[in-house]
Amino acid sequence: MKATGIVRRIDDLGRVVVPKEIRRTMRIREGQAMEIYTGREGEIILKKYSPIEELAECAAGFTKSISTVTGCLVCVSDQEQIVAANGPEQKNYLGKSISSRLEEAILNRKTVLARPGEKAYFSILENTDNTTPLPELIFPILSSGDAIGSVILCGKDRESLPGDTEKKLLQVAATYLGREMEN
Repeated sequence: MKATGIVRRIDDLGRVVVPKEIRRTMRIREGQAMEIYTGREGEIILKKYSPIEELAECAAGFTKSISTVTGCLVCVSDQEQIVAANGPEQKNYLGKSISSRLEEAILNRKTVLARPGEKAYFSILENTDNTTPLPELIFPILSSGDAIGSVILCGKDRESLPGDTEKKLLQVAATYLGREMEN
């Protein structure tokens, strides 16, 4: 049985309209970068482009270093998922989809510091079944004026908020990763 799709025409400028329901289902935002591939059988393949994935190895080094110094879980995300994680419960975070509230915080370039129970607190993951709610410190990663991801530090226990040292470490990591993307 052959899969059916939606037929669209290409306009005189080479543009193809991707239907709104597909964009919503795939969480494709207006202005989002897309990679274009060609297949062997004449297909054109569109893939969401994540600049942070290019820095996954560098991000993994940063998360390991910061986690070693602080003893906390440290993650780096793009606008869709956690691309690097190190520390307690890292296996429950790596490769998981981020929550819509974290995605919103990234797009709004918001720095977040909150503990469970506070109004500003939200889960960083879409599905939180295997995770323990911990205080969070979140810094957006900015590159060429665009918010492309975040650096996240989860506190050691439910009550202790990350301090000034942790804030500076995360700020350095977010700034460095943003600058690396520009180079």
